[in-house]
Parts: sequence; C-alpha cells; structure tokens
Amino acid sequence: MEQTIDQVIDGLMRPVADAVSSFIFFAVPLGDAELPLIVLWLIAGGVFFTIYLRFVNVRGFGHAIKLVSGKYADPDHPGEISQFQALTTAVSGTVGIGNIAGVAVAISIGGPGATFWLIVAGFLGMSTKLAECTLGQRYRRLDADSTVSGGPMYYLERGLAERRWPRLGRALGMFYAASMVIGCLGIGNMFQSNQAAAIFVQVTGGEASIFAEHIWVVGLIMAALVGVVIIGGIRSIAQTTSRLVPAMALLYVVSALVIILMNAGELPSAFAAIWNGAFAPEGVAGGAIGVMILGFRRAVFSNEAGLGSAAIAHSTAKTNYPASEGYVALLEPFIDTVVICTMTALVIIVTVYEPGMAGNVSGIELTTRAFASTISWSPIPLSIAAMLFAFSTMIAWSYYGLKAFTYLVGDNRAADIGFKLFFLSFVVLGSSVQLGALVDLSDALVFVVAIPNLLGLYLLAPVIKQEVNLYESHIRS
Repeated sequence: MEQTIDQVIDGLMRPVADAVSSFIFFAVPLGDAELPLIVLWLIAGGVFFTIYLRFVNVRGFGHAIKLVSGKYADPDHPGEISQFQALTTAVSGTVGIGNIAGVAVAISIGGPGATFWLIVAGFLGMSTKLAECTLGQRYRRLDADSTVSGGPMYYLERGLAERRWPRLGRALGMFYAASMVIGCLGIGNMFQSNQAAAIFVQVTGGEASIFAEHIWVVGLIMAALVGVVIIGGIRSIAQTTSRLVPAMALLYVVSALVIILMNAGELPSAFAAIWNGAFAPEGVAGGAIGVMILGFRRAVFSNEAGLGSAAIAHSTAKTNYPASEGYVALLEPFIDTVVICTMTALVIIVTVYEPGMAGNVSGIELTTRAFASTISWSPIPLSIAAMLFAFSTMIAWSYYGLKAFTYLVGDNRAADIGFKLFFLSFVVLGSSVQLGALVDLSDALVFVVAIPNLLGLYLLAPVIKQEVNLYESHIRS
C-alpha cells in the first residue's frame, strides 16, 4: 500500500516521540486520576514564587497596569521595544488555538469544576512569569548595535556562572536552546497553522471549499503573512502585536460576553456548577482531584508560566529595573488564563455543556457549537479570532526559536535568515499534513524546557528577590 509523506515521517518519528512524551508526561496515579509530573513541577513553581515573593501576583497587579500604560516609560532606557509591546508580543505567543479548543476539552472531560482550578493556576502562574522575566532582563545581552538577546538560556548560563556553577549553567542553557529550536516547530508553528487552515476551509464551505483539495495554498498564504512580519525582527513583531493582540482579544472577549449575557439566566447555576464541581468528592475525571489536575494542566499548558519562553520577549523591553518588566509579565497569565480561558469556559457551561459529553466532539467543534447555539452566525467572528490567535502565536514563537538558534550557532545574518526560512517552511508543511509524531515530539520538547528553567529559577531565587526588593524600594522613594 502506498504511503503518503506524512505517514512515512510519522512512522519514522513515532518511536522517538512516544519515548520522549512518555518521559515528559509521566504520570503518577492519584486516586482515580493521574498527575503528570511535569504539571506538578510547574504548579510547585507557581506556589513557591507566590509565597516567596509575598503574593506579588495580587499586590503588584495595580502597579503592573500603570507600567503597561506607560506611566513610567522612558525611551532612553536600554532595550528595543516598549514594555507594552513586550507584553503584547509575549501574550501573542500564549493566546492561541488552545484557549478555544483546549479549554473545551478540559470542560468536556472534567466538567465545570475544572474552570475553578484553571483560574487558580492562572493566578499562581503570574508569580512564575514575574520571576523568569525579571531574570530575563537582569541577564540579557546588549549588543553594540542596540539589539538585545535574552531568555532562559542566557540567565541559566550567566546567572549560574555568578553562583559558581558555570558548567551547569552552560549545559542547561544549551539544552534549553536546543529543545526550544525543535519545540517551536510544533506548539508555536505546525499546530497553529494546521488548525487555522482547517478553520479557514470550514468557513469557506468545508468539503465544498475550493481550498479543501489545495489546503497547502492556505499554508503558503499564512507563511507569506508571517514572513512579512518576522523579517523585520522583534521591532516589526512588536509593532504588529501591539495592534493585533488588543484587537483580537477584544473581538473574542466581546463575542463571548454577548453569548454569556444572552444566557444570563444560566449564570447562577453555572457558577454553582463551577464551585461544586471543583470540590465534588465523586464524579467525572476521578472526582475533585481529577478535576483539579485537568484545570491546572490546561492553565499551565496555555499560559506557559514556567517554560521561560516569555522571558525571551520581555528581555527586549526598555527599562532600567529588571523587576519592573517582571511586574509587566505577571499580567500575561491573567489575560490568557483568567480572562480569555474563563470566557471560553463560561460560554460552554451556559449553553451546551452536558455531563458525559466527553469524546463526542473535538474541542474547537464544542466551542463553535456553544457560540452558534445562541447566535447562528457567531462562529464567523469566532473563526476570525481563532485564525488571528494562530497567526499571532506563530510570529511570537518564530522569535523565540530564532533567539534559541542564534544562542547555539552565533548571531549573524546567515543564521537569522536561514532560521526564518526554515520556520516558514514548517508553516506550509503544518497546514497540509496530518499532525502526528513530529508535532508530538516538538510539543514534548517545549515542556521539557520547564525542567532546566524552573531549576534555574529556584537556584537564582535570591537574585529575583533582590531585584524585586530593589525595584520596590525605588518605587517607594
């Protein structure tokens, strides 16, 4: 029987992907549920830094808003982009198809109670984001031409060298960068282009669409659009995301609020279901423990707190105080998880959710059905938002992958152009092939970076606290 290219690739990569995924997502039984250790590792980081930094995710929220508004901005500070642009770039990397499809899967399996734990995990992730983005600023590299390079690979190498572990720091930095180069091709590229292309075909007529048999054309168009943005580097990406992210987030949130308000009568029972489901001793997905795990897992997979990816973008912001950018970064999990993911969950709960519906429809189908149940044409703005989410994720992750690549091979024009062309080719490939082992492997490698990243955060925790205290003293004075 003749095999397609993607079947051959899948057959070759499947043993490697399964082995890496089994290691990364190894789970321990917990009652009737299973807890992936990587999720536990990420949750532990959020809990530790929330307590260690004295609930900075709560007490620092108001100041973060002031920073983003530009109240303390100084164009003469070192860096490439504004703090607002750094935030929108990082948010564009986290707000993707998973905010629409992934949340729906969590609700369909774990019930409304998963929403409560998703929100809790979002708040904990705010502290982790502050920690890693503070270090991203502290140990960034400023070149003579004013360009900036930063992120976990730099603070692992430079920070641990300061702590007299230069070999460990260099090894962890190299491992992080190599994993990010491969990992960016999955979660931040092929998965996004694949889902965006599928949505585009569905909106233009489904199987009757002229693009159904030529879906690679959609991928080629997306690659061209992504290429136009990323060719100009972080400044071009930041200028695009500073306009795109507020617009797409507003489009989605307003659309969701309209559906929720039109079903306002269901809100009391929805909130009751969320609260009761979060602590139910028995029920779906192994009871309360299983629901908690589902909520935490969706949150940490969505906002990427603990993966260190956002620190790559935030290291480019203009500021004299590293912790000021950490304050800005804590807004990301709030926007991504507490606001957008919760909007998705509420739309589903007040419209079409029924116990035992898991497995009947896919995530994106369930969310589409929830919107269409109230307004028949509402899947159109939902589809537009979903495609914008995918596009914004690709342009942000292209920068993350580029900085990881140039850390490994050196920062030069050939490496810059070569990686961008390589990344764009995977946009086309992802749109037109069946996602299999290659994406599974890259997704696993994205989450394996949480191991060295959080290890580095723990070892450099005194530096983080020092920077936070220094900045807070500056604010008080």
